Amino acid sequence: MGQKKDLTGSEKSKIVRYLAEGCSSLKIAKLLKRDHRTIKRFIQNSQQGRKKRVEKPRRKITAHELRKVKRAAAKMPLATSLAIFQSCNITGVPKSTRCAILRDMAKVRKAERRPPLNKTHKLKRQDWAKKSLKTDFSKVLWTDEMRVSLDGPDGWARGWIGKGQRAPVRLRHQQGGGGVLVWAGIIKDELVGPFRVEDGVKLNSQSYCQFLEDTFFKQWYRKKSASFKKNMIFMQDNAPSHASKYSTAWLARKGIKEEKLMTWPPCSPDLNPIENLWSIIKCEIYKEGKQYTSLNSVWEAVVAAARNVDGEQIKTLTESMDGRLLSVLAKKGGYIGR
Repeated sequence: MGQKKDLTGSEKSKIVRYLAEGCSSLKIAKLLKRDHRTIKRFIQNSQQGRKKRVEKPRRKITAHELRKVKRAAAKMPLATSLAIFQSCNITGVPKSTRCAILRDMAKVRKAERRPPLNKTHKLKRQDWAKKSLKTDFSKVLWTDEMRVSLDGPDGWARGWIGKGQRAPVRLRHQQGGGGVLVWAGIIKDELVGPFRVEDGVKLNSQSYCQFLEDTFFKQWYRKKSASFKKNMIFMQDNAPSHASKYSTAWLARKGIKEEKLMTWPPCSPDLNPIENLWSIIKCEIYKEGKQYTSLNSVWEAVVAAARNVDGEQIKTLTESMDGRLLSVLAKKGGYIGR
């Protein structure tokens, strides 16, 4: 017997809708004419976290040494295992053992780039996720800005170097050499933009609205049909220039108001699928440690990378929203992986 096909994006969306309506997994399986085990597996996989690491036998150190390591790890955030053990004068412990010991009391983490969520943030994120379970995300235009620099993000210029070869010199521009601010949107399987914010312009409420008028509205939105405009939902985050009274009133005059302007929860870049598009573009323009000598050249690279993002990739991002909602509910409002 041939293997059955995986659940399609449409089927996954229907499962989320049926769950919001209170249907059981068995009823959903009958409605979709799919195996009950397949439906249950999808629901479980959407909510389960990362599997715990299987512990392996390791070299033992004394209880006194363990206490010293624990104190050192607390005093030296983001330090390497070698630095922590050396500060405790513990030598002769292989890296695998050091890491295994530290896993009992610490985690390997990068410096936090996202602000910690407080109780109010988490409650608002949960409330938003619950209210959005019945939203038709194929009608949502997800928007955001991204800044790209000449040198790229710190720490990206890494890779294997052959024995006997020297690492290439990586130049740094004074103060980073400036950057280009880019705005774009995605809806269903379509990319809107990208559009470049004029160099030197600081986006406040007035300049943001004028930018939307000159780019999004004149170059894309006005070409759409009346039925499309009637159903489209505009999403933007809570940046001051976006959420101000001036911008809200200006968008309302354009017909984007009430249910057509999505309410966005605080501190939620992880819930916006366009953030993943920015990652795709940055990986492309900075691959192999690529650097740029002018703002125009980095902008041209962004445009070229955006053209290479096909409709299926964008559709995968926009159809990921149902899974994101389930994840944020399972994490009780906490951050989810993107």
